[in-house]
Amino acid sequence: MSLFRPDASIGFLTTDVSRLIRRAFERELAASDLPLTVGQARTLAYVVAHAGRRQSALAERMGIEPMTLVNFLDQLEQLGLVERRPHPSDRRAKTVHTTPAAEPLLAALDAIAGRVRARVVAGLTPRRVDALIDTLEHIRDGLTGGEDAS
Repeated sequence: MSLFRPDASIGFLTTDVSRLIRRAFERELAASDLPLTVGQARTLAYVVAHAGRRQSALAERMGIEPMTLVNFLDQLEQLGLVERRPHPSDRRAKTVHTTPAAEPLLAALDAIAGRVRARVVAGLTPRRVDALIDTLEHIRDGLTGGEDAS
C-alpha cells in the first residue's frame, strides 16, 4: 500500500512555495509606501509585460475573470497608472497601456520583486536557478498544452 506524502508531492510543494513567495511579496509591498494592493501590482506587471493587449486576452493570460481584471484596471486608471485605448481594428475591444506616471512605481515594484527573488533563490547557483525556471516552464507548458497561460 502506498501512502500519499504531501511533502513529496509536486502539486503540494509548488502550492506551498507559491503561497510563501506571495506572502513575502505582500509583506514587502505592505512595508513600502506604494499605494497598491498585490492584485493591482500583479495587474500592472502584466500590463507592462503585455502592453497593448486586449483586456480579454490580458485576463486570460493572468488566469482571472474578465470582470476581475476590469475592477483592477478601474482602480489603476483612477490612480493614473494605466489607460485603456480603443483597439485599432475592433471598436468593441480596448487595449491596455501604462502611463508615464506608472514608471516610478514600476521601478519600486521591480526592486521589491528583486528582493523577494533573492530570498527565493538564496543558496542556489545560477545554473540551478536556470534549471528550476526551465523545469517550471516545462511543467506549465505540459499542463496547458503549450498555450499562452499564466
